[in-house]
Amino acid sequence: MLDIMILVKLFIAHILGDFFLQPQKWVADKEAKKLKSIKLYLHIGVHLGLLWLLLWDASLWPLIVLVCTQHLVIDTVKLLLQNDKTKRIWFFTDQTLHIISIAATYLLYFGETIDFQSVFSQNNLLLLLCLLFLTQPVSIIMKNVFLKWDLKTLTESDESLEDAGKYIGILERTLVFVFVILGHWQAVGFLITAKSVFRFGDLKESKQRKLTEYVLIGTLTSFGIAILVGLLYNFII
Repeated sequence: MLDIMILVKLFIAHILGDFFLQPQKWVADKEAKKLKSIKLYLHIGVHLGLLWLLLWDASLWPLIVLVCTQHLVIDTVKLLLQNDKTKRIWFFTDQTLHIISIAATYLLYFGETIDFQSVFSQNNLLLLLCLLFLTQPVSIIMKNVFLKWDLKTLTESDESLEDAGKYIGILERTLVFVFVILGHWQAVGFLITAKSVFRFGDLKESKQRKLTEYVLIGTLTSFGIAILVGLLYNFII
């Protein structure tokens, strides 16, 4: 029989062990010495101790051992394969694998299976389609829309992070879509207001009418697409 609190405790132990009780010195030592680092095994020991303390059930020792063993294997693979250029990618890969392994071990230990039919339901697939469309595809669509204007001349003196605009657009469209399908229209208005406040200083200082028009068109287009996709999703379901 499933006990959801056991799964919650497994994730609490992971968060505490990986983010609160792992000093940066340990991380640096692991990256430098890899499997020879004593900090790697201390890190696994911390997870082992946390699991025992949180679960406090000797009958669950096979589950605890499995989770810790998988954690060691995932961390080992990460340490052996990552380098300075792929460190960011491996961080997210590492955490994703930990989450999947914990959930899978929990389900297998209690003899449960995943109902893939419910996971890949019509509503869930439609939701996935909408979210995917609002990321890279809409970014490319908007980029092609703005090809008729020479944006480089407008933003050549505007220092910004690489691809920051694209990621901001993806985040704002995702948030707007979620707010629309949940019926929180006031949150959409708040998001528009917040973005306007942040951009007002730049537009006021630049005193460029073309740049102002570009920002307005981009913002309204991005929000408009997200709202339409949200309304379409609600209409279909």
